[in-house]
Amino acid sequence: MANASPARDDRIELRATREEKRLIAEAAAREQLDVTRFIMRNVLPVAREVVRRSERIVLSERDSKRVLELLEKPPRPTEVLIAAARRRAKV
Repeated sequence: MANASPARDDRIELRATREEKRLIAEAAAREQLDVTRFIMRNVLPVAREVVRRSERIVLSERDSKRVLELLEKPPRPTEVLIAAARRRAKV
């Protein structure tokens, strides 16, 4: 039974030197892959990691404690915040 994977209809173009292109093609051939599969196999995990890291916030121990304190005992809203909330409620 064939592996049902989504069709790759979109294109990505990139520029490379002749030497870079030759090296990528040679590496792909040594892995018994076509150039597209070679590039996708090696780039997608890196792209996923970059996105994952950018979506995650890492706080220091001090900052983590401060966030927990603020969640447990939030500060009273300022007049500016109250005014903004009233304006927003009218919209």
